Amino acid sequence: MKAFSRCIPSKPLRPSLPPTSYRSVAALLLPASSFPLPNSSPPHPLVETFASLCHRGAFSDAIAAMGSLEVHGLRADPISYSNLIKLCIRNNAVDEGRLVHRHLSSDGDHPELFLSNTLMSMYTKFGLLDEARQLFDRMGERNVVSWTTMISVMTNLKRNEEALRLLISMQREGVAPNMYTFSAVLRACQTLASLWSVHCCIVKYGLESDVFVRSSLIDVYSKFGDLDYGYRVFKEMATRDLVVWNSIIGGFAQGGDGYKAINLFAQMKRAGFLANQGTLASVLRACTGMVLLEMGRQVHVHVLKHERDLILNNALLDMYCKCGSLEDADVVFQKMSERDVISWSTMISGMAQNGRSSDALKLFESMKILGPKPNYITIVGVLFACSHAGLVEDGWYYFRSMKKLFDIHPGREHYGCMVDLLGRAGKLEEALKFIQDMNFEPDTVIWRTLLGACRVHKNANLAAHAAKEILRLEPDDEGAYILLSNIYADSHRWNEVEQVRKSMRDRRVRKDPGRSWIEVGKKIHVFIVGDMSHPQADGIEKELSRLISRIANIGYVPDTDFVLHDVGKEQKEESLRYHSEKLAIAFGVLNSTKSKPIRIMKNLRICGDCHTFAKLVAKSEDMTIIIRDPVRFHHFQDGACSCGDYW
Repeated sequence: MKAFSRCIPSKPLRPSLPPTSYRSVAALLLPASSFPLPNSSPPHPLVETFASLCHRGAFSDAIAAMGSLEVHGLRADPISYSNLIKLCIRNNAVDEGRLVHRHLSSDGDHPELFLSNTLMSMYTKFGLLDEARQLFDRMGERNVVSWTTMISVMTNLKRNEEALRLLISMQREGVAPNMYTFSAVLRACQTLASLWSVHCCIVKYGLESDVFVRSSLIDVYSKFGDLDYGYRVFKEMATRDLVVWNSIIGGFAQGGDGYKAINLFAQMKRAGFLANQGTLASVLRACTGMVLLEMGRQVHVHVLKHERDLILNNALLDMYCKCGSLEDADVVFQKMSERDVISWSTMISGMAQNGRSSDALKLFESMKILGPKPNYITIVGVLFACSHAGLVEDGWYYFRSMKKLFDIHPGREHYGCMVDLLGRAGKLEEALKFIQDMNFEPDTVIWRTLLGACRVHKNANLAAHAAKEILRLEPDDEGAYILLSNIYADSHRWNEVEQVRKSMRDRRVRKDPGRSWIEVGKKIHVFIVGDMSHPQADGIEKELSRLISRIANIGYVPDTDFVLHDVGKEQKEESLRYHSEKLAIAFGVLNSTKSKPIRIMKNLRICGDCHTFAKLVAKSEDMTIIIRDPVRFHHFQDGACSCGDYW
């Protein structure tokens, strides 16, 4: 405060300029009509009227007054024209905007730089990008605003090479880019090489410390998946604001590193920053990806501190649905004062994935009456519900009527759902014909869907055909090799199993081991099939033995058909014993209370033996076990599963 007080004079300053000089300064700040300059004639009344109309926002009258100026060969001051151009933008008056441009060019000269930039901005806001470019190319003088505006236009048009060329051209003309230029041009970088070049340019102009630029750098490095370099940019910052924190948290959340995103969120709070809607949406996405329900609930508390926000509510819905807590999702959905098509679609898909297909279809009927018009994603959710409930006729009805009822053309996802629907119902030949009749080339997802159905229904011949189609499109697709190997093993065709595995070895294709993970005490515990390296391994082994012994008394017999090796019965049972989900379940029972469900995430589809194991453990221990595999949720309770043993 002392240093600041020394800057304040102890006595009032006396004017050192004559009054006429102050009038000259004021004339630079206010319209020409406000202060007639000494030794010059007063403004023409038409000019004064025009300036007043522009200042007051009388749009139609101002346009008419401009016509009078044109007739009398008069010109007003730049500020008045700038106000008029802004009125054109506000009123979406395209033709009038063009009139202003013609008026300013009527004497054969280009409008002065300030007005040319304003006109160019007007054309971009009207979406008249070709006209903006023509104006830019005709400008006799261009400053950093001119170049930055045009670079932004090219970036928004996805004409990225042109945006980068403009950056080079402006420097050749001696115009230095500023923070806004780089924030625009960074979005035009489509390769890491071009990003590095622009980053070097940023350093050259000394803008690497600018918060605005660093935030854009973090966003773009994250887009390319180079989270390490994005984090380096973040760490090098001496000062950080909320925008930068949001950029780095959002980058890790979108990049699939939910743990890092959540850790950075905690650091941000310790640094004294309050989360906004953008922060919370990113952290919720991180919780969704890692199935961290308890952390998601903590974030929900932060959400309640903000005004009701549709985007945040939709993110909450998605998180609860994908964490398998439909009760929480339903509470959020019912309390939403505003619901859009994303809200309805998220809830419909969430119910379908969690085994409540009938409820999903009932909600869809309510949406048709109360909600917005269904979109592409909504119908995917509806077909998913039909598929996982085995509702073949309903699925055909929605698929065939979507164009007529909702003006939605069936896409790959809809066709994929229909293949899944027919495959799960055992209609494999019908599914193959459906694929052959599609009006586009089937992709690996569709063939993989059929291949999965072939395993369920033990059709090795059709499985071989589907696998060959997958490998024709993606020769190194490990999933196709593994599924085909599993199908041959199910049929005890061990020679074919060995041939498939030899092909995998020859192509150096490796099988991803089964993994399951569970959140206990705010920590994630990961289990890999056959791996007993967990710190509680001895306790898990004893608990697993206890559970197997207990459920054997109510009918559990290891289903060795799910062991994919030609070995003895005892070896097969031993192999089944250490599947990752069984280890996770034993750990969960050992460390959880019966009042809370055990929630487990898997990277592979649950096998039939583990499915039976989970049902019987849920019954014998009187608890709920929820397992999420890559396709759906399985809610095990009282000896039954929400999928109805149809998965």
